[in-house]
Amino acid sequence: MRSFVLLLVAAFMLPVSTASGQVRTGVAAKPILYEELMRLPVPVTASDIADRKYEVIGSVEAGVRKATVFSRDPSEQKVYRELWERGKKLNADAVINATYGEARITAFSWGKRQARGVAIRFLDELNSGSAESTNRK
Repeated sequence: MRSFVLLLVAAFMLPVSTASGQVRTGVAAKPILYEELMRLPVPVTASDIADRKYEVIGSVEAGVRKATVFSRDPSEQKVYRELWERGKKLNADAVINATYGEARITAFSWGKRQARGVAIRFLDELNSGSAESTNRK
């Protein structure tokens, strides 16, 4: 009986531990303009910024979970809101290069979608030459 229970637990954990969905991005990777980014509900984009210099503050990561097995997978809007919350804690102006994967069942969640992005701060014209990690466009 004990070996049956161990076999059952191992069978459950195998798909959980090997699930590695491909990373998806929300929109096309074409660079976005600053004005377009600022018109979005949250300043998070799957692409780079084309027309403004910035400094990289750091990377942000979030795991967005669904409430029950019957709930829908977390939407792109929910994922981007969560990335923005993490970016705001770093005093970022925006989050760029946002990516997220498929929602996966884990040992502690009915569905969790991993997301990553890069938190940035825009440089004003006076400081644009002094930052080390700026956008070179």
